[in-house]
Amino acid sequence: MHDTPAYGLWALVVINSVFFIAFAASFSGLRWDKDWRSLGPYSAFIVALFTEMYGFPLTVYLLSGWLGRRLPGVDLWSHDAGHLWSTLLGWKGDPHWSLLHLGSAAVIGAGFWLLAASWKRLFDAQRRGAVATEGPYARIRHPQYAAFVLVMFGFLLQWPTIPTLMMFPLLVAVYARLAWREEQDSLRRFGDDYARYMASVPAFIPRLRPPASKSGEATA
Repeated sequence: MHDTPAYGLWALVVINSVFFIAFAASFSGLRWDKDWRSLGPYSAFIVALFTEMYGFPLTVYLLSGWLGRRLPGVDLWSHDAGHLWSTLLGWKGDPHWSLLHLGSAAVIGAGFWLLAASWKRLFDAQRRGAVATEGPYARIRHPQYAAFVLVMFGFLLQWPTIPTLMMFPLLVAVYARLAWREEQDSLRRFGDDYARYMASVPAFIPRLRPPASKSGEATA
C-alpha cells in the first residue's frame, strides 16, 4: 500500500482532460460542423491518456508479469514507474526532470504554439474569403493537424500506454483523411489559386523557407 495513492485519482483525470481539451479548443472557436472533426480524435486520445496516468494503469497491469521479471525491485504501481520509457531504460531519479520528459514538454509546447498560430491565420483568412498562406501556412498546408499530432507524440514520449500507442497511427490516418477532404473543398472553392498553393507548399512536412510571395493571399 502507498501512503499517497498513485492511481484512482479520478478528479485529476477529469481536471487534466478538461484542461487540455479546452486549451486546444480555445484556439479554434469550435465551429461544430467542422472543428469537432479535428478536436474529437485528439480529445479521445487525451481522455485515454489521463485515465491511465491517474485513474487505472491498464498498461502496467497488462505488462506487470513481464515488467516484474525484467525490473525486479521496481514499484510498478508508483506514479514514477508509469513513465515507462524512463522505467524500461533504467533511469534513476525523478522522471519529470529527465531529458526525455523535458523534451516531451518542449514538443507539446511547440504543438500548442503551432495550433494557436495556425488557427489565428486561418480565422483571418476565412474572414476575408482568402486562402491562408501566411504564418505557418507559408511552410505547411495543414499546420493545425500537424499541431495535434505533435501534442499527442509529445505525450507518448513521457507516458506511453498500449491504448494510446495503438490510437496514435490511427489518428494520424484520420487527420490525413480530413486534410484530403478539406483540400478537395478548397479546390472547389478557390480553384487555381489553391492548386498553385498546393504545388508550392508541402502538406505536412514544413519547408525551411516560405515560398516567395507573388500576389499575397488569393481571394475567392
